[in-house]
Amino acid sequence: MRKPLSLLLASAIVLAGCGGWRDSRINPSNWFGSSRVAEAPVDGDVNPLIPEKVGNGLLDKPEAEDRSVLIAEVSELRIEKTPTGAIVYATGVASRLGAFDVEMRPVPNDDPAVLEYDFRVVYPEDATAVGSAFSRTLRAAVSLGRQDLAGIRTIRVNGSGNARESRRR
Repeated sequence: MRKPLSLLLASAIVLAGCGGWRDSRINPSNWFGSSRVAEAPVDGDVNPLIPEKVGNGLLDKPEAEDRSVLIAEVSELRIEKTPTGAIVYATGVASRLGAFDVEMRPVPNDDPAVLEYDFRVVYPEDATAVGSAFSRTLRAAVSLGRQDLAGIRTIRVNGSGNARESRRR
Protein backbone atom coordinates (compact mmCIF):
# COMPACT_ATOMS: atom_id res chain seq x y z
CA MET A 1 0.00 0.00 0.00
CA ARG A 2 2.90 2.34 0.72
CA LYS A 3 4.51 1.83 -2.68
CA PRO A 4 1.41 2.71 -4.80
CA LEU A 5 0.56 5.65 -2.54
CA SER A 6 4.07 7.09 -2.74
CA LEU A 7 4.10 6.57 -6.53
CA LEU A 8 0.76 8.36 -6.81
CA LEU A 9 1.99 11.24 -4.63
CA ALA A 10 5.22 11.59 -6.65
CA SER A 11 3.24 11.57 -9.92
CA ALA A 12 0.92 14.28 -8.63
CA ILE A 13 3.84 16.50 -7.63
CA VAL A 14 5.58 16.05 -11.00
CA LEU A 15 2.34 16.74 -12.85
CA ALA A 16 1.69 19.89 -10.81
CA GLY A 17 5.19 21.10 -11.66
CA CYS A 18 4.39 20.88 -15.38
CA GLY A 19 1.77 23.64 -15.08
CA GLY A 20 4.34 26.28 -16.02
CA TRP A 21 4.94 24.58 -19.40
CA ARG A 22 2.06 26.40 -21.09
CA ASP A 23 3.65 29.81 -20.37
CA SER A 24 7.13 28.62 -21.34
CA ARG A 25 9.00 30.02 -24.35
CA ILE A 26 9.83 26.45 -25.31
CA ASN A 27 6.16 25.52 -25.83
CA PRO A 28 5.50 25.76 -29.62
CA SER A 29 1.78 26.38 -29.17
CA ASN A 30 2.33 29.85 -27.70
CA TRP A 31 5.17 31.18 -29.84
CA PHE A 32 3.02 34.04 -31.12
CA GLY A 33 1.50 34.97 -27.76
CA SER A 34 -2.07 36.07 -27.24
CA SER A 35 -3.93 38.28 -29.68
CA ARG A 36 -4.65 41.99 -29.23
CA VAL A 37 -7.03 44.43 -30.88
CA ALA A 38 -5.39 46.31 -33.75
CA GLU A 39 -6.60 49.06 -36.04
CA ALA A 40 -7.45 47.92 -39.55
CA PRO A 41 -5.80 49.89 -42.36
CA VAL A 42 -8.27 52.06 -44.27
CA ASP A 43 -7.87 52.87 -47.96
CA GLY A 44 -9.77 56.16 -48.22
CA ASP A 45 -13.55 56.07 -48.71
CA VAL A 46 -14.22 52.36 -49.07
CA ASN A 47 -17.69 50.90 -48.69
CA PRO A 48 -17.24 47.40 -47.24
CA LEU A 49 -20.64 46.33 -48.60
CA ILE A 50 -19.64 46.83 -52.24
CA PRO A 51 -17.25 44.14 -53.47
CA GLU A 52 -14.16 45.27 -55.30
CA LYS A 53 -13.98 44.37 -58.95
CA VAL A 54 -11.10 42.04 -59.51
CA GLY A 55 -9.83 40.88 -62.81
CA ASN A 56 -10.12 42.21 -66.34
CA GLY A 57 -7.22 39.92 -67.03
CA LEU A 58 -6.64 37.83 -70.09
CA LEU A 59 -8.43 34.74 -68.73
CA ASP A 60 -11.35 36.47 -66.98
CA LYS A 61 -14.78 35.69 -68.35
CA PRO A 62 -17.17 38.54 -69.09
CA GLU A 63 -20.31 38.69 -67.00
CA ALA A 64 -23.01 36.51 -68.50
CA GLU A 65 -26.02 38.42 -69.75
CA ASP A 66 -29.51 37.19 -68.98
CA ARG A 67 -30.97 35.94 -72.26
CA SER A 68 -34.05 34.37 -70.70
CA VAL A 69 -37.55 35.36 -71.80
CA LEU A 70 -41.02 34.52 -70.54
CA ILE A 71 -42.47 31.32 -71.93
CA ALA A 72 -45.20 31.83 -74.54
CA GLU A 73 -48.03 30.16 -72.58
CA VAL A 74 -48.41 28.65 -69.12
CA SER A 75 -50.69 25.67 -69.72
CA GLU A 76 -50.87 24.08 -66.26
CA LEU A 77 -50.19 24.99 -62.64
CA ARG A 78 -50.30 22.32 -59.97
CA ILE A 79 -49.40 22.55 -56.28
CA GLU A 80 -48.75 19.38 -54.31
CA LYS A 81 -48.56 19.40 -50.55
CA THR A 82 -45.49 17.74 -48.97
CA PRO A 83 -44.57 17.07 -45.32
CA THR A 84 -42.18 20.05 -45.41
CA GLY A 85 -44.33 22.49 -47.40
CA ALA A 86 -45.35 22.26 -51.06
CA ILE A 87 -44.02 21.77 -54.58
CA VAL A 88 -45.24 24.14 -57.30
CA TYR A 89 -45.29 22.47 -60.73
CA ALA A 90 -45.78 24.54 -63.88
CA THR A 91 -46.13 23.35 -67.45
CA GLY A 92 -45.72 25.71 -70.36
CA VAL A 93 -45.59 25.72 -74.14
CA ALA A 94 -42.64 27.50 -75.76
CA SER A 95 -43.05 29.51 -78.96
CA ARG A 96 -40.52 27.34 -80.83
CA LEU A 97 -38.36 24.24 -80.41
CA GLY A 98 -35.03 24.19 -78.61
CA ALA A 99 -35.89 26.14 -75.46
CA PHE A 100 -33.62 25.28 -72.53
CA ASP A 101 -32.57 26.48 -69.09
CA VAL A 102 -36.13 26.41 -67.79
CA GLU A 103 -36.58 28.39 -64.58
CA MET A 104 -39.34 29.70 -62.36
CA ARG A 105 -37.91 32.98 -61.09
CA PRO A 106 -39.55 34.74 -58.12
CA VAL A 107 -40.99 38.16 -58.85
CA PRO A 108 -41.17 40.83 -56.13
CA ASN A 109 -44.64 42.26 -55.65
CA ASP A 110 -46.43 44.57 -53.21
CA ASP A 111 -48.98 42.05 -51.93
CA PRO A 112 -47.48 39.83 -49.18
CA ALA A 113 -50.28 37.27 -49.65
CA VAL A 114 -49.29 36.59 -53.28
CA LEU A 115 -46.27 34.54 -54.31
CA GLU A 116 -45.47 35.27 -57.95
CA TYR A 117 -43.08 33.54 -60.37
CA ASP A 118 -42.00 34.21 -63.95
CA PHE A 119 -41.71 31.05 -66.07
CA ARG A 120 -38.53 31.84 -68.03
CA VAL A 121 -36.69 29.95 -70.78
CA VAL A 122 -33.70 30.58 -73.01
CA TYR A 123 -33.98 30.03 -76.76
CA PRO A 124 -31.06 29.11 -79.01
CA GLU A 125 -29.54 31.96 -81.01
CA ASP A 126 -30.06 30.08 -84.26
CA ALA A 127 -33.52 29.82 -85.80
CA THR A 128 -35.40 26.63 -84.96
CA ALA A 129 -38.60 25.07 -86.22
CA VAL A 130 -41.91 25.62 -84.48
CA GLY A 131 -42.90 21.96 -84.15
CA SER A 132 -45.96 20.57 -82.41
CA ALA A 133 -47.26 21.84 -79.08
CA PHE A 134 -46.35 18.51 -77.47
CA SER A 135 -42.70 18.83 -78.53
CA ARG A 136 -42.53 22.42 -77.24
CA THR A 137 -43.94 21.56 -73.79
CA LEU A 138 -41.63 22.33 -70.86
CA ARG A 139 -41.97 21.73 -67.14
CA ALA A 140 -40.48 23.45 -64.10
CA ALA A 141 -40.94 23.05 -60.37
CA VAL A 142 -40.09 24.95 -57.19
CA SER A 143 -40.00 23.50 -53.70
CA LEU A 144 -41.39 25.73 -50.97
CA GLY A 145 -41.04 25.24 -47.23
CA ARG A 146 -43.64 25.97 -44.60
CA GLN A 147 -41.93 29.27 -43.80
CA ASP A 148 -42.14 30.30 -47.46
CA LEU A 149 -45.87 29.53 -47.50
CA ALA A 150 -46.72 31.35 -44.26
CA GLY A 151 -49.33 34.00 -45.05
CA ILE A 152 -49.48 33.12 -48.77
CA ARG A 153 -53.03 32.91 -50.18
CA THR A 154 -52.27 32.91 -53.93
CA ILE A 155 -49.49 31.49 -56.09
CA ARG A 156 -49.21 32.93 -59.61
CA VAL A 157 -46.99 31.87 -62.53
CA ASN A 158 -46.58 34.36 -65.39
CA GLY A 159 -45.93 33.68 -69.06
CA SER A 160 -45.78 36.18 -71.93
CA GLY A 161 -49.27 35.28 -73.21
CA ASN A 162 -51.05 34.44 -69.96
CA ALA A 163 -50.69 33.75 -66.26
CA ARG A 164 -52.11 30.97 -64.10
CA GLU A 165 -52.78 31.20 -60.40
CA SER A 166 -53.98 28.94 -57.64
CA ARG A 167 -55.65 30.11 -54.45
CA ARG A 168 -55.66 28.47 -51.06
CA ARG A 169 -59.01 26.96 -50.04
